[in-house]
Amino acid sequence: MYQNYAILAVVVFVYSTLARGIERTPFGGALLFVTLGFILGPDGLGLVQIDIDRHGLRTIAEFTLALLLFTDAAKANLGLLGRSYQIPWHMLIIGLPLTILLGFVCAKWLLPELTGFEMALLATMLAPTDAALGKAVISNKRVPEKLRESLNAESGLNDGICVPILFLFLALAVDSSSSDTGTKLALSLLVQEIGIGAMVGVLLTLAMSWLLRLSARQGWIGGHWRPVHVVAMALACFSLAQATGGSGFIASFVGGLLFGALVNRHKADLLRAAEGTGETFSLLTWVLFGGGVVGTFLPQVTWPILLYSILSLTVIRMLPMLIALISSSLSMPEKLFLGWFGPRGLASVVFAIIVINEQLPGEKTLILTVACTVTLSVFAHGLTSNPLANLLAAYERRRSQPSRDDSADH
Repeated sequence: MYQNYAILAVVVFVYSTLARGIERTPFGGALLFVTLGFILGPDGLGLVQIDIDRHGLRTIAEFTLALLLFTDAAKANLGLLGRSYQIPWHMLIIGLPLTILLGFVCAKWLLPELTGFEMALLATMLAPTDAALGKAVISNKRVPEKLRESLNAESGLNDGICVPILFLFLALAVDSSSSDTGTKLALSLLVQEIGIGAMVGVLLTLAMSWLLRLSARQGWIGGHWRPVHVVAMALACFSLAQATGGSGFIASFVGGLLFGALVNRHKADLLRAAEGTGETFSLLTWVLFGGGVVGTFLPQVTWPILLYSILSLTVIRMLPMLIALISSSLSMPEKLFLGWFGPRGLASVVFAIIVINEQLPGEKTLILTVACTVTLSVFAHGLTSNPLANLLAAYERRRSQPSRDDSADH
């Protein structure tokens, strides 16, 4: 056991000392740690034994996602988002439902062994995107700010939006209900997941932010405790919402948005340590995924599952986003860029673990498809993030060049 901890600690330390240089290469954190997890895990060199149970993996993944959602939301530039609301708004209210619908249609074609509700469940599990996995793009200053903020807002919100939809389809897959019962269930879940989650996020963040400001004015806070505040707030929002029947992911994101607005002047300092904690747990989650999932499940992947995974990252994601952004002023390269950078990551992994606990008839196909899609996404989006960001930056420079030339002529 201690050998595992020692190896993981050394790996994280070495990465943290080289992170800035590594992030400039095609090999980002998630890609590197999934690969290391596989190489060091039981299907590779066997140096790290992955013996964590499903409940433990679910807890780690959920807390990691909650912390990343909170910090990403708190960092959001709400002023810019307000001015450019139509981009993420259209991606969520038009693109997300179309993504789930197209995912269902493709599952019906390629994975006929699944029931209808299981097909809808799979499409929902793979609809949300991962802000942490897309960090190389979101934090890349060469990408226009409106695109970065749109991707960040979309990835932060679509996880929470998909949660009640996921539980609706999961309940219907476990126990087929009449149409009347299904409607009541849908309304109940929407009110419970979204309403309670948002309420917990707002009330708890208001109370904790007030206490934080009061303590700061009175000089009660020790400097060494500042890194704890945001981590504790994020996990409190998530846990209390889950305990009261709401969506912890919605609570984390809403709480993060509110916290960022309330402490806008000092939030960079408060968020810095929390971001480091979130990054560390994210990387450890990817090690567990690489060592405990990739080697175990991927050899069982069939051609229909592989094709569905490829379509999930391309047509199923990109076509709905192009439709959603058809009325926007974005250029086609910018629309394609937004469509491509919808990486699948922690949210899909957490959803898959939730589904495992229900023991559905099509569980194996569902888990294999999610594992295959997330693995492909880690490598495909990791390897293309910097090259495509550079191409987009070059395109933006060329597009603005004629206007500068014209003004010089006049």
